[in-house]
Amino acid sequence: MIACALLSAIPAVHAQVSVTDPWVRATVSQQKATGAFMKLTAAADTTLVEVHSPLAGVAEIHTMTMTDGRMQMRPVAQLPLPAGQTVELKPGGLHVMFFDLKAQVKEGDMAPISLVFERADGTRETLEVSAPIRPLGMKRPGH
Repeated sequence: MIACALLSAIPAVHAQVSVTDPWVRATVSQQKATGAFMKLTAAADTTLVEVHSPLAGVAEIHTMTMTDGRMQMRPVAQLPLPAGQTVELKPGGLHVMFFDLKAQVKEGDMAPISLVFERADGTRETLEVSAPIRPLGMKRPGH
């Protein structure tokens, strides 16, 4: 009984982020970069601050915008996840980029991805995701 009371008194550090529809775009031989896409929903205000995967030497959160008719892709240091709102990482918008791929990323395989979230109090949590690798020309799941 005392142990239960003590456990319930410990503040929860779980970011409570749900990840839905994760996927990674397949590559061709010798290709050195690809993207990862998913939907993120946090129960409380949280920020995605890091991404890692053994597939790549470098993983970054990116945004893609059109400026003067040119598509520009730029890294962002972090991605805020407002409580209760789904933030979609998708082709042509916010996404994860993997650079310096260690091998070809093949359709049908699974990609391990580590997402590091930070709460307002500075507490960090890593969430491990296994994302299916989808065909090269795919724009979103189901197509």
